[in-house]
Formats: sequence, C-alpha cells, structure tokens
Amino acid sequence: MSKAHKLVLNNRKTSMVTGVLDVLSFDLNEILLETEQGMLMVKGTDLHVNRLSLEKGEVDLAGNIDSVTYSDVHVKEKQSENILSKLFR
Repeated sequence: MSKAHKLVLNNRKTSMVTGVLDVLSFDLNEILLETEQGMLMVKGTDLHVNRLSLEKGEVDLAGNIDSVTYSDVHVKEKQSENILSKLFR
C-alpha cells in the first residue's frame, strides 16, 4: 500500500509536497521528484528546494511555478536515464 501524497501550491510561489521518495534532479527551471503517486515535474523560474526531508518524504519548494505535471512512471535504478530522457523531452 502506498503512503499518502499531498501537493499544496500557494500563489504559484511556494509548494509543499509529501509522499516524496526521491529528488531526481533540480535546477532553477525544473524540479523532478519521485513520489508515491508517480513522477512529479515542477517547471518555472528561480526554483529552489527550501527544505528536504526524505526520511519524512517532504519537500518545500519556492520560486515562480509555471506548471506541475504528473507521470505514472516509477523509476527503476538502471532504467531511470532512459525513461526520464524519453518522458521529458
């Protein structure tokens, strides 16, 4: 059974995400998270990971958030590069 996942977006400036399994990549324009509900891509400008607690599965994000996209793909260790490159071209 999967754990709870929650996404709270405040005024497109801050976001709190729970049910996070891993942070796969992040830069100023894109943050890619693996969550209990699949892959979550956050796009925008001046994005930052303010708080990260993988033990609790929580991430706090800040910046100018333009889009939030889910995918049902779950990453397997060796396949992650191929799946992610195809998924988010």
